[in-house]
Amino acid sequence: MSERSERNPGIKSPPDPKPALAGDSAKLPSNQSEKPRAVALIGFCTDENSSFLHGAAKGPPLIRRELFSAARNLWTEGGIDLGREGILDDAGDISSASPSQIEDAVSSLMAQGRRPLALGGDHSITFPIVRAIAREYSSLSILHFDAHPDLYHDFRGNPFSHASPFARIMEAKLAQRLVQVGIRTMNAHQREQAERFGVEVIEMKNIEEGLALMFDTPVYVSVDIDALDPAFAPGVVHREPGGLSTRQLIEIIQSINAPVIGADIVEFNPELDPTGMTAVVCAKILKELAGKMLTLEPVPGS
Repeated sequence: MSERSERNPGIKSPPDPKPALAGDSAKLPSNQSEKPRAVALIGFCTDENSSFLHGAAKGPPLIRRELFSAARNLWTEGGIDLGREGILDDAGDISSASPSQIEDAVSSLMAQGRRPLALGGDHSITFPIVRAIAREYSSLSILHFDAHPDLYHDFRGNPFSHASPFARIMEAKLAQRLVQVGIRTMNAHQREQAERFGVEVIEMKNIEEGLALMFDTPVYVSVDIDALDPAFAPGVVHREPGGLSTRQLIEIIQSINAPVIGADIVEFNPELDPTGMTAVVCAKILKELAGKMLTLEPVPGS
């Protein structure tokens, strides 16, 4: 049985606005008084599909603590105050959530007119989240930041491993396009998988300054925090030097030209983060993702 932690008392649930339609194109709101759907922050405290070390299940409360810390504010770089009523709704954490519980929780948030921004937990949570989102958005692209492609058919006999979510997503045809950024551990099997599914892999060695990605469908963003170089985010299990800087990742997120209708931040392991810096970095990325989710809105009939 899943249990929710106490929600942040400073954030209130917004009224349910009119939901967007699947496949709608991106536009800025035509009326400044017209608000995009609120972002719902939800944590999935599970790491049972981690393959090496556990501990990511402890991540969501610590990211949330840094987000709401008195040491910093809730303004994004784009000038959005996430502390304003009706902008960011804290839906709490769910512990030991099964895939079906994750999917149901995300479906419930979307039915209330809210966009999910999920905190993991390991990367296996992304598959059930995308299953829920794909029911509303028939045309969907995924932007995936990671050191690893996570395309194993199954990893060590587990088809739902944190190393396999994007194989499951693409097999199920839940996304029309998958773009992976920051990859630097590609092996022969995963290259074959990427070719099989038509994945656009931008390996770290090929990234150029000012990378901007163009999409023509709504976008789901999945951030494995080990996409960053360990110098910026050491609190991960599978450290892989030579990664993105925090600024590079933020600028790519800010450059997205289509509505971001959901996102996750995964694989932060507090047990490997003695200074707490990785939690702070996760909170910063969370703010910029939330800001992007509130900037472009799918508009019916456009």
